[in-house]
Parts: sequence; structure tokens; C-alpha cells
Amino acid sequence: MIRKTLKKTSKHKKLKDLIKKYKIPPEYLATNRKMISRGVLIGLFIAFIPMPMQMAAVLLFVPFVRFNVPVALAMCWLSNPLTMPPMYYMEYLTGSFLLGIQPEPVQMTLEWFSNNLDNIFIPLYFGTAIYSVFGSLAGYFLVNFLWKQSVERDKKKHYSDR
Repeated sequence: MIRKTLKKTSKHKKLKDLIKKYKIPPEYLATNRKMISRGVLIGLFIAFIPMPMQMAAVLLFVPFVRFNVPVALAMCWLSNPLTMPPMYYMEYLTGSFLLGIQPEPVQMTLEWFSNNLDNIFIPLYFGTAIYSVFGSLAGYFLVNFLWKQSVERDKKKHYSDR
């Protein structure tokens, strides 16, 4: 369903006019399996990293990797003000567990974070690395799998309608 919607949207005249007007390379808006799954990979990778300006970080990949930029930007929105605290706390707990460090009780205040940043930095970013790598790879392979399933389902439906 999403695959068909993306394909239909990418062929819309207004989108083509926008690409032409602003001289946007069309591969940055391509809606094929490779470009969408790469966009999911990069967007999820950046979404798990606790840092400001995640959307700008996604755009830093543009000169080096071809991917669907709007999809990548949408994926980095998964970490938003509502989801950031639980995500980063989960990353901190995971990093502490894997490093064998006793996690400190966390208070959600800026004062606590500024006083304890030295103690939580390494476990937080170790957990971040784990979730960024494995979460983005899982998203990449899941999109590839679901895309292929969708294509196969459409082929079966097409041949059964004959």
C-alpha cells in the first residue's frame, strides 16, 4: 500500500515541476526499494543519536550516499520531544548493562544532567551505538523484506486476475 502511494506520488506533475524548478537531483526523491530502504537506514541511525539538529546530520550524508531524503528526514523525527527521554534512558540502561556499570538513578532536570554528564556519557553513547547500528539495520532489512513481499503479492494478484 505504501509502496503504491509512494510510486504514485513520485509521478505527480507538481512534484516534477518542483524538482525541475529548484534543480533537485531526482535520485534524492526516488521511490524505489533501494532508495527508500537507504533513507530508512540513515534516518533511523541518526534518530537514535542524542544530539541537536538531527535533520542537519541527515543532510550531511547527501553528498556521499544516494537515498530518499524525505524518508530519511521523516525517520529522524521518530526521536521527538515525547520519545527522546524514554529512548535515551533505554540507551543509557543498555549501555550501563553491557559495560557492567551500575546505572545511576536519573532525574529529569537540566541541573542533574549537567552535574552527572561525566558519569552517564560513556554508557549512554555505548548504548546509542548499539541501538543506532542494530535499529537502523533492522529497519533497512524490514523495509526490503516488506517491499519484496508487496511486489510478490501484487504479481500473484495480477496473474490471478487474468
